[in-house]
Amino acid sequence: MTPEDVLSIKPKVLTQKQREFYFENGFILLEKFLPDSWVERLRSATEEMVDKSRSVTKSDDVWDVDKDHTRDNPRLRRLSSMNDHHPTFWDYAAAENSPLPDAIADLVGPDVKFHQSKLNFKWSQGGDEVKWHQDISFWPHTNYSPLTAGTYVYECNAEQGPLGVLPGSHNGPVVNQYNDKGQWVGCMRPEDVAKIDMNKVVYLEGPAGSITLHNCRTLHYSKANWSPAPRPLLLNVYSSADAMPYTYNPLKSRYYGAIVRGKPAREARHDPRPCLLPPDWSGGYTSIFAVQQEEDWKAGRPKAAAGGMM
Repeated sequence: MTPEDVLSIKPKVLTQKQREFYFENGFILLEKFLPDSWVERLRSATEEMVDKSRSVTKSDDVWDVDKDHTRDNPRLRRLSSMNDHHPTFWDYAAAENSPLPDAIADLVGPDVKFHQSKLNFKWSQGGDEVKWHQDISFWPHTNYSPLTAGTYVYECNAEQGPLGVLPGSHNGPVVNQYNDKGQWVGCMRPEDVAKIDMNKVVYLEGPAGSITLHNCRTLHYSKANWSPAPRPLLLNVYSSADAMPYTYNPLKSRYYGAIVRGKPAREARHDPRPCLLPPDWSGGYTSIFAVQQEEDWKAGRPKAAAGGMM
């Protein structure tokens, strides 16, 4: 559906002004959107997963751990596909009593499809930054309805590295996310970052239970977390049901492609604007932290080919 089509439908949980803001700016912050009951459930599930990580000794397809991670002092970067690892996360992402899928439907249309999920921890006292990038080139679709919903399980303040977005950038070009050697690094080149007017950047701080929603083309980043507290951020990616992925989804999930609101599409909608293709992810994938730090390239073991999809 086009933005005009979406706006013509009565919203479920957002106001019309909120929807118009999202389509104009490419993002929106919903402060304290979740009731305390959901916050408590999500905190409990997150803490359970942190405790489970104590037995993890190195990064794999599920866990991405910091180099200083230990049983006694867990330091996590990411839990991939968290919805597969605790029922509370999937309830939140899809259940009828969850307000999140209703908010998504207000922005992509009544038929909503789940794509992937991850729990980015950004641990305390030096948790990695996330460099400037666009999401869509990680998982291109036939149209640009996909969006990412971030949920702050705890308060996120300026010291913890909140999401920083560039308003209106979703209407600009799709940027290059390969380095000078033709290797995928999942972020903008330094010379392109230097052109960003940082005075226009909006930082989405918020209390626990706040939701950030940003379009797949919106330029965004977040600083390192130098505070004494971790910044766990639940990330769920959705699209309209008529958006079809072009490429392999490296974050395997039993829920991939699930319709969480409405009904499946009978036709695919194609946006004529081009999109950068990522590498062939079928060979494996670690996380955006590892990719942007070029850890695999530096180690001589790339997790994906440098070219496009085969």
